[in-house]
Amino acid sequence: QVQLVESGGGLVQPGGSLRLSCVASGFTFSRYAMSWYRQATGKERELVATITSAGRLNYADSMKGRFTISRDNAKNTVYLQMNSLKPEDTAMYFCNAKLLPSMYWGQGTQVTVSS
Repeated sequence: QVQLVESGGGLVQPGGSLRLSCVASGFTFSRYAMSWYRQATGKERELVATITSAGRLNYADSMKGRFTISRDNAKNTVYLQMNSLKPEDTAMYFCNAKLLPSMYWGQGTQVTVSS
């Protein structure tokens, strides 16, 4: 039974920073790519960043230069460091693991960027 548990969301002012964490269990974490997605109210879920099992990084264009994805295989944890946050970053952020043929999701953690 795959489980993904996110934490670290909250309310932050524009220009501030947050670090999200996702603790995984139920599979061999180091063998799989991990991703962060987000979904704002009234919008579709979108990919934020991916880190492969080999450590290769991919980011959505709007997040490049501000967000950093990383992983600690010893802790079965993937992180999303978010800097220079903007109001348009406000969304529910979800951890994702692609274990084909299935995709697994955490419960989400809310990030709100507002003055």
